[in-house]
Amino acid sequence: MSSTVHLQPRLRWTGLAVLVLAVTLVAVDATVLSLAIPSISETLRPSGTQLLWIGDAYSFVLAGLLVSMGSLSDRIGRKRLLLAGSTAFGAASLLAAYAPTAGWLILARVLLGVAGATIMPSTLSLIRTLFPDDRERATAIGVWGAAASAGAALGPVVGGVLLEHFWWGSVFLLNIPVLLLLLVFGAWLLPESRDPEPGRWDVLSVLLSLAGVIGVVYAIKEAAAHGVARWDVPAAGLLGALALIVFVRRQLRLETPLLDVRLFGDRRFTAAVLASLIALIGLSGIVFVTSQYLQLVRGYPPLKAGLAELPAFAGAMAGGLLTARLVRRTGARTALTLGLLAMGAGIGLLGWIQQDTTYLVLAAAFLLVGTAEGVVYTLGADLVLKAAPGDKAGAASAVSETAYELGTALGIALVGSVVGSLYAGRLAVPGGTGPAAAAQAGESLGGAVEAAHGLPDALAGPLLASAKDAFVHGVNVAGMLAAALLLGAAVLAWRLLRGAGHGTDRPARAPEQEPEQERTPEKAHV
Repeated sequence: MSSTVHLQPRLRWTGLAVLVLAVTLVAVDATVLSLAIPSISETLRPSGTQLLWIGDAYSFVLAGLLVSMGSLSDRIGRKRLLLAGSTAFGAASLLAAYAPTAGWLILARVLLGVAGATIMPSTLSLIRTLFPDDRERATAIGVWGAAASAGAALGPVVGGVLLEHFWWGSVFLLNIPVLLLLLVFGAWLLPESRDPEPGRWDVLSVLLSLAGVIGVVYAIKEAAAHGVARWDVPAAGLLGALALIVFVRRQLRLETPLLDVRLFGDRRFTAAVLASLIALIGLSGIVFVTSQYLQLVRGYPPLKAGLAELPAFAGAMAGGLLTARLVRRTGARTALTLGLLAMGAGIGLLGWIQQDTTYLVLAAAFLLVGTAEGVVYTLGADLVLKAAPGDKAGAASAVSETAYELGTALGIALVGSVVGSLYAGRLAVPGGTGPAAAAQAGESLGGAVEAAHGLPDALAGPLLASAKDAFVHGVNVAGMLAAALLLGAAVLAWRLLRGAGHGTDRPARAPEQEPEQERTPEKAHV
């Protein structure tokens, strides 16, 4: 049995504040670790591969489980899953904060990904419940998107403040007081909602989606880092691809699929998902290496490095909040395409940086990228919700979030691997350097900095100079490749959204001007 949610406006917007708190927490956790990488390298001494897994294990697992958890939230209740996932997120944060080895930290990041997968789709689908009115919901999604984008941009700033005074584990302990607020106010203010006729939750589909995403992403990551000569790389890619094929075929046969793949028949849905995926591949990888560039190449302390990225936070907030107004003026098609082009231009600008590039260039690039990302992410989420039936909001929202997190994971894996490969190929180790120090320096820029501490000045200086030059070269090439990827995404979005429905090719008319037959009433079920 279902009914429409009727809440006082004040309660609706207060409920949105709780959801914003949740999505900001998960977004911050995806990037807050970037500035802690040098400190983690010094304390836990991870290998180059372990360092990449510490960075992207969270997003890998999050991406692999989002669809499953979004569908689960439609069945057991979005509020219930949000609160349960928040509790688990707190427990995993404690494990991460006190991880004694790199392996334990990777495990903790995996568990954070599992818990985070229960939070993200619930927040977006609950917005649909709280705001059945189209115009209010567009504003609410704008606030939500600004929080998600700004949270990712704010992560390095928060990390910098904490690392200036505490050890690296403090970036995870930050989650605990925020989660306590979320649990108290979420239980009080949020309404429960679910699919009134959810059907069976297909466990085999859950396993297939998880195996498929992780298998394919693992293969791409390892191929970028080490090539395809190792047997496990093509094997993982083949098994992952087969799992995804079987998953899609199974969804088409099931009466109540875990993911209704027919949603991709709507070009708005497809364009939004692909734009989010490709945009985040370019963005997240550059953010990952830029944080290292600021600290290890320019010599910024963690707090200064975090503050240096503050323009991205300001831009993301502005972009998310201005998206609805931009769409009303230009139409969703133009807004999404321009957002992708602007993001590509900003990332391309980072492809020209050198060790002594003036900060104003960096700030301009950060501001442009952050603003564009706020528009792309917010508009993508809105297009996904418009294309999906109301009772499948959780699963549809999960697809949007999967694109976001999968893009984040792939970006760190691909861009990080490209930079690492170019770094290793260009690094010139001075003669006389011991084999252990040379091997450590070849792993990563952080490894080179650590190795230089144990060398005499005559060797340490040339080693650091070569390592910094090699790393900057890798960042330049990665920036250019990411910019080209964003240009391709803009062309793809423009083509897919051509004639894709009301509001994509032209500015949307005000509700009172719309013919009655064009308006689709939406109900949120409790």
